[in-house]
Amino acid sequence: MHDTPIRVDHVGIAVEAVGTAEPVLRALGCEKLYEDVVEDRFRWVYYTLGDASRLELIEPVADESFLTDYLAEHGPGLHHVTLEVADIDAVIETLEAQDVPVVDYQAFDGWTEAFVSPRNPTGALFQLMEYHEAFAAEADQSPEALFVNGHRVGR
Repeated sequence: MHDTPIRVDHVGIAVEAVGTAEPVLRALGCEKLYEDVVEDRFRWVYYTLGDASRLELIEPVADESFLTDYLAEHGPGLHHVTLEVADIDAVIETLEAQDVPVVDYQAFDGWTEAFVSPRNPTGALFQLMEYHEAFAAEADQSPEALFVNGHRVGR
């Protein structure tokens, strides 16, 4: 077992179009915080809800991607749960020791991420994310707005 601080960062929701889904989030009280397009494959828009909750809408931008495949098979809805971790390598080591498959490990300037395959007993796709100092600077947002409770987990 690891002793790494970990918490739910956000829930990702796959949608055909952010513009169609966003009014639902606004009616719930969400405020748009940040948006980006990743490699012309998909667009993600990050929202705050209340004092600590985060939701993310993700829509396909490319004609063919993991997201278009997902939507074709499952339709709009819950896509993933992102867990912010203070030490991603420690968490991955613990998962792999329990024979839980972890895939797609990637390091970026602002964060490191990996995914717990939904072929685990929960059936959920978990995104593990360890934020780096550069994340807030890249997003051009204050840490209070970007991070749950205003700071990276474990800080």
